[in-house]
Amino acid sequence: LIEADAVQKYSALHIVGMVGSIDNDFCGTDMTIGTDSALHRIIEVVDAIMTTAQSYLALVSALACGADWVLIPEMPPEDGWEEKMCEKLSAVTQSDFYNFQMKRTITVF
Repeated sequence: LIEADAVQKYSALHIVGMVGSIDNDFCGTDMTIGTDSALHRIIEVVDAIMTTAQSYLALVSALACGADWVLIPEMPPEDGWEEKMCEKLSAVTQSDFYNFQMKRTITVF
């Protein structure tokens, strides 16, 4: 039971309500609590998916066209790859450049 003096002392109850909704569907507010963090998380996930998708598309495209080199973040090239690529490009002499180009192109993604 609540004593009489406590009832008298705390007779008014002041309540403040905070609307929390990730949907941001409460009128009269710019942004409800939860919306910003939900949107932030969505952007993080979309960024992660985009990075993976870009690497996947680069890899599949390279395989489809027979690329000699594929550079993707998940598998960084070994040290000295630049020299190896230059050697490969230098191996094509001026005399057979046209024939080489007609057969196959060195592609880098």
